[in-house]
Amino acid sequence: MDKSAKVVYWDASAILSALVQDDHTLEAQDWLKKRGAHVVSTLSYAEVLAVFERLRRSGVVSDSSVDRSLEGFERGPWQRLDLQPDWGDIRSLSSKWSLRGADLWHLSTAMGLRRETGEMVLLTFDKRLRLAAKGMGLTE
Repeated sequence: MDKSAKVVYWDASAILSALVQDDHTLEAQDWLKKRGAHVVSTLSYAEVLAVFERLRRSGVVSDSSVDRSLEGFERGPWQRLDLQPDWGDIRSLSSKWSLRGADLWHLSTAMGLRRETGEMVLLTFDKRLRLAAKGMGLTE
């Protein structure tokens, strides 16, 4: 990855907003138009799939609607990376921010990725994770 390129790490809330109409869809779709590397972790991928399958099973959305959304995810600009947070980052960030486990994982992973790539953004629409990302300099 080019060290000078902006990297945008997408959590599940941001991916879902890009794929399914909600209050954040316009902002998420604007991010999709930005140049740079748009990356997702295995955790983001698992969370997105879990949401869509839960919606399908509950009958909230049709099978075809879920299939279209998943196809949009597959065709999207996201690069799948096998990322894992640093144990030390998890420990230090856990005492600094009040986050759920998965959100702490995303924040820690983004911090490690920033060390490797330079400039980057953690894109999330979760209020607590967004506040932590801002506090760590991972927002624009």
